Amino acid sequence: MHPVHRVSKRLEVRELRSDDTDAVFAIYGSQQATEHLSFEPRTRDEVRRIVGRSIEAANAVERTEYVLAVVERKTETLVGFGRLALDPHQPAGATMGFAVRPASWGRGYGVETVGLLLGLGFEELGLHRIWGARSPANEASARTMTRAGMVEEGRIREHIRKGGVWRDSIVHAMLDHEWVTQMQSG
Repeated sequence: MHPVHRVSKRLEVRELRSDDTDAVFAIYGSQQATEHLSFEPRTRDEVRRIVGRSIEAANAVERTEYVLAVVERKTETLVGFGRLALDPHQPAGATMGFAVRPASWGRGYGVETVGLLLGLGFEELGLHRIWGARSPANEASARTMTRAGMVEEGRIREHIRKGGVWRDSIVHAMLDHEWVTQMQSG
């Protein structure tokens, strides 16, 4: 499915473009923004390559990864990114990740981003289960996924190695019928 374009009240998700590199670098290159992510801050060149690979993946015949720009509709400013990756070992399942630039924290953009990703997965891709993992210390991400309707399922022990130290991850997930119920009641 290409191109992806979904909108919420204040945000839209769209395909990444090569001119998004600097805005993505503001997230991926930031120590603050990557503190709870699974990797250390990236260099500008690494981000340029990541954006390039994401653009290539968007054009794949059998697309398995959706790395998307999260843009503030009013200003057309890239404020974050979202990712859905289909899981070849879990039929109709995908992992989800998201990040918002620190300058945009505290505005509810995370919840809108997660909602846009869940909508893409359930409504357009026909998925059954979408899950994401967070650092146990990332309480903001816990609140975001919970507010978006995801359920905390448990802990993956020593899941991520970052800075030479193993870290657990907390899993949150949503099922397609939970999405339908949420949309009908919301």
